[in-house]
Amino acid sequence: VGGARVLRAKADRIAAPDGIIDTCGTGGDGIGTYNISTAAALVTAAAGVPVAKHGNRSVSSKSGSADVLMSLGANLEISKEANEQSLRENNFAFLFAPAHHRAMRHVAPARGSLQLRTIFNLLGPLANPAHAKRQVLGVFDRKWLRPMAEVLQKLGSEHVWVVHGSDGLDEVTTTGVTYVAELKDGEITEFEVSPESVGLEKADLDDLKGGDAEVNAQAIKDLLAGEKSAYRDIVLINAGAALVVAGKAGSLREGVDIAAGTIDSGAAKALLSRWVQFTQDHAPESEHG
Repeated sequence: VGGARVLRAKADRIAAPDGIIDTCGTGGDGIGTYNISTAAALVTAAAGVPVAKHGNRSVSSKSGSADVLMSLGANLEISKEANEQSLRENNFAFLFAPAHHRAMRHVAPARGSLQLRTIFNLLGPLANPAHAKRQVLGVFDRKWLRPMAEVLQKLGSEHVWVVHGSDGLDEVTTTGVTYVAELKDGEITEFEVSPESVGLEKADLDDLKGGDAEVNAQAIKDLLAGEKSAYRDIVLINAGAALVVAGKAGSLREGVDIAAGTIDSGAAKALLSRWVQFTQDHAPESEHG
């Protein structure tokens, strides 16, 4: 908890609307899937929940959230003030970890070369600069479920799902059950969810494996254009979980339904276009020559 508090204190605080949520995994699951939490964050934002996605360049996977968003055309070097404005106007901001955690900058090169499941992997999600009180947090090992929930309880979080897929994913999975430690109203409860329980088909892990940033960016475009796939299903279940912790959905199944409607109406695609354009319009001046 001390480590997370220090990182929170050193992060550039950003002013954020009430009810904001964060979706961020610990990384280090080593599976190399498509960018699930990134896509789920966009869908959640388009469903009306302010999302501060907090991420980094790839550490252990072929394409981290920052890599794929840059491939989609976003400029991630925008100012803190621009991010605050984006949260208000677009319900979405991407908080680029090196920009918000100056104290961690010097460890980034070492961290990339070691590719270890370091303490930074665990601390990163606890140090959201927007101080989100609601989050879906994936961990790479089931043993961290309750400890992470307990740390977030001590840090004053309101509603959190800490999740770990039975296949090793640090997301809600669709290949089998997902173990969940939920913190709500100060209490921690543990349970399991499955894709079948929310009307989704069980997937094969191979169908969820992505590639480099370009491949994963194209997958997000296809998904937001309404293409049905195993990738769509896993994004729906993760956005569904985010909508539950945000208080927008009363159950995971309802969350999945809202997420599906948000994609199929074109709202999520429109949000991505609007946000990418916003980041280009607010790019630092030096980049214009």
